[in-house]
Amino acid sequence: MAAEATTRIRLGDASQAGRTGKPARPLAPIGLAFFAFVLIGANDGAVGVLLPSIIAHYGLTKATASLLFPAGTVGYLAAALNSGLLLERLGRRAFLMAGAAALGLGALLALAAPPFPLLLPAFALIGFGAAILDAGLNAYVAGLPRSSGLLNYLHAFYGAGALLGPLAASAVLALAGHWNATYLLWALAAALVLAGVRLAFAPNGARTHPAVSTSHARNPGKTGNPLAPALRSRLVWIAALFLCVYVGTEVSLGSWSYTLLTEGRRVPDLPASWMVSGYWLGLTAGRLAVARVADRWGAARLIQGCIAGVLVAVLLVWIAPSAAVSAAGLWLAGFSLGPIFPSTISLIDATVPSRLQQSAIGFAASLGAMGGAAFPWLAGNLIQRAGLPALLPYVAGLTFALLALWLTLQRAARPRTV
Repeated sequence: MAAEATTRIRLGDASQAGRTGKPARPLAPIGLAFFAFVLIGANDGAVGVLLPSIIAHYGLTKATASLLFPAGTVGYLAAALNSGLLLERLGRRAFLMAGAAALGLGALLALAAPPFPLLLPAFALIGFGAAILDAGLNAYVAGLPRSSGLLNYLHAFYGAGALLGPLAASAVLALAGHWNATYLLWALAAALVLAGVRLAFAPNGARTHPAVSTSHARNPGKTGNPLAPALRSRLVWIAALFLCVYVGTEVSLGSWSYTLLTEGRRVPDLPASWMVSGYWLGLTAGRLAVARVADRWGAARLIQGCIAGVLVAVLLVWIAPSAAVSAAGLWLAGFSLGPIFPSTISLIDATVPSRLQQSAIGFAASLGAMGGAAFPWLAGNLIQRAGLPALLPYVAGLTFALLALWLTLQRAARPRTV
């Protein structure tokens, strides 16, 4: 009974349990993390705008050009599988600097507009660097006091970057006329992140939170890649599958809703584009709004409420196909989906051993990225066979799967042992 009570306490407020006596939030690293997430989001958001120009530049088919997406995912996965070991060997500052350098080098290679076979490793490098920054900064912020709110702010900045990225890419295309010029912006931003990490983080990890510091990770009795023990944890696997389905749900609805509105429901192009923009704005707004109450509500209640909101929103769009109701439903779906990812990261931080946090978060984030590639692809195949009306039942099914995984995750969670 005592263990069960402790577990409920940790799930009820994953960000505060065991946080007493911790140092104040360091403003410079937090601000740098926000800026880095804007960069990651901008890069992700701009690819769709740049893709037609890349296809025209190289004379590619759409199928060949789509290889850019798995190339980035390969880089992301490679980083996630080794992030825990790299953190232990390099220390937090060098680890994050390596991520910024890889992203910047990939952007410089893309800026050179090399032959298409060399553009694939450029995207892999960008994915590798983004994954290092993503996992490293998630783990860092998760270890700070009142982390649930901070994590929601952090991912809200990703959403802001995803909104700004297409605008920046469109502006560069209009001014320079070349798709690759956009990557000069990303290279300059990566250089700023690199310099910022060099200044904001101490080389010995002293400015990291004690629970996730590299000095703690370098326990002489614990050697080897910490991914192996992380993968032996049932909790890590369930959390990773949860994020896989979550990102798949988010990207499937965001990627195919425009086609559903324009082709399936005859909504004019411009209103449909605004409705889809409302979905992504809702995602960002949800993270910003919930950030203020995340630490009071706790991860468990917050995620449960968000999943319920997603189900209501999908049903609204499904059973009431008017344009106004669809717009409101899409916004509510984005608003409800937004806080789930950062709140899950906070939960992982609170329930896995300190040495395994980096690998656990990196692995969970990598499975999320894989879900973001696989589930929209499955949605496209389903739509091809069954028609556009199948999209919303498909998303509703994913949401029910998300609920089942969340209930399983609650039962699997145990207090963290250091």
